[in-house]
Amino acid sequence: MRETAGKGVVSVMKRCVLTVLAFLLLAAVPAAAQGQGHKKEFVIAPDRAISVTREVLVRQGYEVVRIETVGNDQVVYYRRGNMGRGKGKGKLVKMVVRRVENRVVFVNTPDAILVDINLRLKL
Repeated sequence: MRETAGKGVVSVMKRCVLTVLAFLLLAAVPAAAQGQGHKKEFVIAPDRAISVTREVLVRQGYEVVRIETVGNDQVVYYRRGNMGRGKGKGKLVKMVVRRVENRVVFVNTPDAILVDINLRLKL
């Protein structure tokens, strides 16, 4: 009776060790992608990218404050509108629309906005 109980404990311990190892391996995979930032590339004209970005931001309730050209980059400054609630406006946030060869790359763009821009540019 004792031999079977000992084997049961060993198998439970092996299972626990294997589970912990599997968890550590799976947790290490996303760590390799850290620091990449949100970035999406499109083959379109930069003017179209800016107009679509402005359109999506306004449609989602943001206010486009200004758009600056810095080298090949265009920096879009925007903030959250008060949405009729009288709570004031949000803090100033920026996203970068970068020209790389014949592509346009969106940098530091929130996922919700990037999804809408992606849909608009593919139409």
